[in-house]
Amino acid sequence: MNTDVVIVGAGPAGIFTAIEMLRNGCKDKIVLIEKGSPIEKRHCPKDKTKKCVNCKPNCHITTGFSGAGAFSDGKLSLSYEVGGDLPSLLGEDFTQDLIDYTDTIYLDFGADTHIEGVSNPEAVKTIRKRAIKAGLKLVDCPIRHLGTEKAQQLYYDIEKYLQENGVEMYFQHECVTLLLDDENAVCKGVRVSDGKQEFDIFAKHTVIAAGRRGADWLEKICASHNIAHQPGTVDIGVRVEVRNEVMETVNEVLYESKLIGYPQPFRNKVRTFCQNPGGFVSQENYDNGLAVVNGHSYKEKKSQNTNLAILCSHNFSVPFNQPIEYAQKVGELTNMLANGHILVQRFGDILDGKRTWEKELSQSNVKPTLPDAVAGDITAAMPYRSMTNIVNFIHAMDEVVPGFASHETLLYSPELKFYSNRIRMDKQLNTSVKGLYCLGDSSGWTRGLMMASAMGVHMGRILAGVAE
Repeated sequence: MNTDVVIVGAGPAGIFTAIEMLRNGCKDKIVLIEKGSPIEKRHCPKDKTKKCVNCKPNCHITTGFSGAGAFSDGKLSLSYEVGGDLPSLLGEDFTQDLIDYTDTIYLDFGADTHIEGVSNPEAVKTIRKRAIKAGLKLVDCPIRHLGTEKAQQLYYDIEKYLQENGVEMYFQHECVTLLLDDENAVCKGVRVSDGKQEFDIFAKHTVIAAGRRGADWLEKICASHNIAHQPGTVDIGVRVEVRNEVMETVNEVLYESKLIGYPQPFRNKVRTFCQNPGGFVSQENYDNGLAVVNGHSYKEKKSQNTNLAILCSHNFSVPFNQPIEYAQKVGELTNMLANGHILVQRFGDILDGKRTWEKELSQSNVKPTLPDAVAGDITAAMPYRSMTNIVNFIHAMDEVVPGFASHETLLYSPELKFYSNRIRMDKQLNTSVKGLYCLGDSSGWTRGLMMASAMGVHMGRILAGVAE
């Protein structure tokens, strides 16, 4: 097959690349490859089975049109300060302009016009004072909340828009490798498999937007073909769950509190991420069988709990250059202790140096929203440095949100974020290989829906020939 542009991955970065090309009148032929299913066929059987059945060949929560975004809480962070390091590449003002424009596209496709976190500035000041006293930084970030179920409808409308405007989509097709001329540093396209046979797609421009799931795959390709990159950061942490009453003020004022700290004694960066008021803790499965924890938040369906991630950033130096594998090993060890499931432990039991038992969970005020999580001992698998950082950060959070560090607070593990492969590129998103572009979370430059979408918009303008 021959095409002008082939996009690998139908997550936000890939989708918005195609949208922006179309909006600028580009007539190039666009082929989009996605290893998962179209959004209307993505259904997690856990809704009926009440436990993860480890879907094959792909987890419906993390793969398919719109990527993991369709089944996540669907929050759009509207500030350049949140969502990765793209501002350091493109500039803060330019990135904010991209975000503002990308937000209008989401609104055009039906996003909620309400913005969280901007209605009560005096209450925000009070929360910030508490954060400063606790040694934490509160990052102001307006949030547009799509909601898990609303996000699916929005992305379904986008899927139909792309199809109706000539974008060829190949679902259940996996990119096996890139067609690279290593001698001349040129990318000629991709090799694709439908599970039965392989075929080549030759393209003038190849866009890799494989998401967090594709970070490990892309890193291996970069290493074997000398595509300029450097090992970056991996985040290792837990998902914390408390009663809504504990988070009531923060939920009402900010909806999502983005707090950053550097707790003693290690001074590693620790941050909150993906807060879900009235949300549900969920399990996601990766291709290698790794089970990781995440959180969802619906517009209509609510629980009695709020969950959020606490992530500790790990940056490695020479000679070590396998940060993704390191994080995977932590996850595998945790999965082993939980027999392939997610581990859950009460914070007080961690401080007391004991495991948590199922009977103790049933007697607590905080009822787990992930019913098949296995009560146990997270500290038996979590690295000492990470665990120490997380415990000290939770104590600091308790000064901002009294009750956060209660004995009954639940910690789920493993929560892992893979952004390791930082692809070297310029402001026009050119890599060291001609005709090859890498976007979104797998590129190492973005984290989350909005920033990946904005990077896709910039890519679309470049390919359409209208970029600044």
